[in-house]
Amino acid sequence: MSKNKKNKKEKKLFKRIIKVFAVVVAVLLVTVLGASALCRASGGKVPEKSEMTNPFITTDKALVSAHRSGADIAPENTMMAFEYCVENKSFNVDTFEFDLHITKDDKLILLHDDTLDRTTNAPEEFGSEEVKPITKTYEELKALNFGENFETSEGEYPYRGLRGEEIPENLRVVLLEDVLDYLQNNGNFTYIIEIKDKGEAGFKAADELYRILKEKNLLEKVVFGTFNGDVTKYVDENYPDMLRSSSIFEVVVFYFAAAYSIDLNEDFYKFSALQIPTNQYGILMLGSERVVNYAHRHNIAVQYWTINEAEEVERLNGIGADCIMSDVPDMAYDVINK
Repeated sequence: MSKNKKNKKEKKLFKRIIKVFAVVVAVLLVTVLGASALCRASGGKVPEKSEMTNPFITTDKALVSAHRSGADIAPENTMMAFEYCVENKSFNVDTFEFDLHITKDDKLILLHDDTLDRTTNAPEEFGSEEVKPITKTYEELKALNFGENFETSEGEYPYRGLRGEEIPENLRVVLLEDVLDYLQNNGNFTYIIEIKDKGEAGFKAADELYRILKEKNLLEKVVFGTFNGDVTKYVDENYPDMLRSSSIFEVVVFYFAAAYSIDLNEDFYKFSALQIPTNQYGILMLGSERVVNYAHRHNIAVQYWTINEAEEVERLNGIGADCIMSDVPDMAYDVINK
């Protein structure tokens, strides 16, 4: 499946989820609006800069984030992509966004999809489709070419067919520790890290992520995210010092609170960042100055994904977005810094 098809699939899923939650939120809002103990009316003014202590809130321009480490300019979530972003002299990246899965032997590797099919030669290597990372060890995954299906803007596949010793090390599976070591040694970056696993696998992934970030003194430089509510709850209960992004439900509640200028109980704001699309889906207009200002009033950063059009990068930067995640970070850098 191409990246465009994958993005469309994700957007359709998000839209369906939003519609379901919209009904729930409508009922919730009736309760919230009538509960004076929970909320009070408020305006939508931008707070003073001194009031915003969140390190992920910017004061002049949006941070540039390489989404999936720069999925349109190099094979996504590979060391090759990180190296390209770090070593290229024509643009800079402030924040790296990438995704994690846990393996059979409890290693955290970089991978976006639930299976290895789209980005690697796993069906050929393992003799079956839809192989999940949790069914294989790290050593087994090292045999794969993670650049197998990378397509350039010219429609070419420069790394397809590489096998065995032909596969360069920077196109093999990447461990979380290795990519963090490389980035720490080559700059002062921040990170947006998403755990894809759910259930017990997601809990193990969260345990391992926290251990590694603590060991490398990176807790304050990472905003953790997940679409799995059970993992969010697990992190809140076990690692309250890990900065996280909002859940889908929290995004919906937050949106309506911003729309009606309502301050929810401070206990609601357990997240440090909104990591959201701008797409309205006919229901939510998340890419608005009102949403950004309201978030900043509550010391919450606003980080938008996945912005691959120059005009939208410029617009979001203009309304005060804190971070713009793009598959083409070189383009985003040029627009923001032109």
